[in-house]
Amino acid sequence: MRISIPISAFVAAIVGFGGTLAIVIAAAKAVGATQIETASWVTAICLAMAIECLWLSWRTKMPVITAWSTPGLALIAASSGFSMGEAVGAFIVTGILLIATGLFGPLTRLIARIPPSVASGMLAGILVSFAINAVKAIPADPWLMLPLIAAFFVIRLFNPAVSVLVVLIGGGLAAFLTGRVGGLPTPELSTLTLIAPHFSVAAIIGLALPLYLVTMASQNLSGLAVLRAAGYHPEPGPLIGVTGLFSLLSAPFGGSTTNLAAISAAICTGPDVHPDPAERWKTGPFYALAYLVFAIFGASLVAIFAVLPQSLIVLVAGLALMAPLANALSIALKDEGHRMAATVTFAVTASGLTLFGVGAAFWGLVAGVVVLFLEELKMRQSFRPLVRIWRTLS
Repeated sequence: MRISIPISAFVAAIVGFGGTLAIVIAAAKAVGATQIETASWVTAICLAMAIECLWLSWRTKMPVITAWSTPGLALIAASSGFSMGEAVGAFIVTGILLIATGLFGPLTRLIARIPPSVASGMLAGILVSFAINAVKAIPADPWLMLPLIAAFFVIRLFNPAVSVLVVLIGGGLAAFLTGRVGGLPTPELSTLTLIAPHFSVAAIIGLALPLYLVTMASQNLSGLAVLRAAGYHPEPGPLIGVTGLFSLLSAPFGGSTTNLAAISAAICTGPDVHPDPAERWKTGPFYALAYLVFAIFGASLVAIFAVLPQSLIVLVAGLALMAPLANALSIALKDEGHRMAATVTFAVTASGLTLFGVGAAFWGLVAGVVVLFLEELKMRQSFRPLVRIWRTLS
């Protein structure tokens, strides 16, 4: 076996975990999770990813790499007014929806029919607040923030995948060495904490449904595209169904949605891993091993993040989402015919609007679809009878 197989797997795992752990912490804080519940969240989701990745890679003999839903975590972090119990209830509903999607092919095709411009407009509206907050964090500690920002943009010129990880590690070391951190916590093994779910209409519509749509449109469909681009042609249903099952099983312990990976998968599916595509599936077990280690020490990692400066966490989360934000904006505005609908979706989602207890992501999607529907009616000249009636009356 080539050494490139475990190296690629470990690099993908470290980049995926370290580069977005700050977003998990932000999501947990948004729903009022305690440090113990946050540690359980990280542990549960890492265990789910380890098991499903190991099973799917071995079963399909393809490098099926899974990840937590970064856009989904950003959606949770941008939400307000939900408790941890409501979040767990939403995670359970999302897992059930993903299982149903895996079992019934028409659901996958229905999600695929959501215009990319509108879906990307919603995603951009969710992510933009993180970029803005990263900029707002600069005045809190400019001597720490500005060098890290400069390092991020220089490093990403050569290796975008590790730029966020370098900023996180470098920022943490700088904070420790300059006395911004009082002391490191004592290492401890992780434990799982059972959290009672609370099901509310507001959380199901405002959190579960947008989380499901974002996970499907931004993660699962992209993950399938990465596999196909590498020459693999898996059946989508079983892959989505398995990730949904483990999302459902991990939800009572605080674990949010898992899904097919895109960026991490790209690291594990290319010819640099192995010239023979039939051998690349072996990255799956090594990737799973890395996440098993993360699960064991998840409590210690969460404790370390708890003592780091809040401004550093906000900065890392914002920088980690810069590339997804740029990609979402480019897709949202690419189609001139859908540009207004995408802009409306973006504006409503970014506004943070809460109406009838339902959050902005849902209303942004609704607004975009309505505008797109009206644009389509105009293009089909379906308004002509109404125009004639109006002219007659006037």
